[in-house]
Amino acid sequence: MKRSEINAILRENIAFIKEMHFSLPPFAYWTPEEWKEKGHECDEIRDNMLGWDITDYGLGNYEKVGLFLFTIRNGNLNNPKYRKPYAEKLLISNPGQLCTNHFHWNKMEDIINRGGGILMIQVWNSDENEGLADTPVQITLDGVVSVVEAGTILRLLPGQSITLPPHQYHAFWAEEGHGKTLIGEVSMVNDDNTDNRFYEPMGRFPKIEENEAPLYLLCNEYPAAK
Repeated sequence: MKRSEINAILRENIAFIKEMHFSLPPFAYWTPEEWKEKGHECDEIRDNMLGWDITDYGLGNYEKVGLFLFTIRNGNLNNPKYRKPYAEKLLISNPGQLCTNHFHWNKMEDIINRGGGILMIQVWNSDENEGLADTPVQITLDGVVSVVEAGTILRLLPGQSITLPPHQYHAFWAEEGHGKTLIGEVSMVNDDNTDNRFYEPMGRFPKIEENEAPLYLLCNEYPAAK
């Protein structure tokens, strides 16, 4: 992705977040110059990859396959310094923009439609070879348990949520014709480096072509502590 594209995506989605009356922590708006002056007091942000996260999964087609995220809080299973057993993210999906099919080996999460559009989410069980199982899927929507067929697409209106256990494949997108969807994620500790199993092999963080200065740094770009 080009840096100019990332900057434009940031501006567009920051405006949407403000329109939805959701407030982000101060570090969301620290400039690259300000980050150069930050010391070890900010290690939790660096080490746990808090902040902006824009991915095209390495496919180079963000509008069709991609996701916009901001990690608000997170623990770290690999560092006893950080004792939080939970994480929270804010996500934005554009109409028809696919968050590609995947599951997590360890993380259980709630995906919540916080408002805006309508969230479509498709679910499957994984089989013993980590493929898609053709078996009924037990789901929990806002505390109500039911069973659906493999590959069922669920339609979550604002305020609705689904609980996704480990090893349950899921893909999601905002429904066409209803605008952007603001999505909340409340989960166990998140580790994007080791805990994502994509059904089709792909990357997680984009390769960036630097054609202009960054507006804000992404969560994997912070400089070392001063």
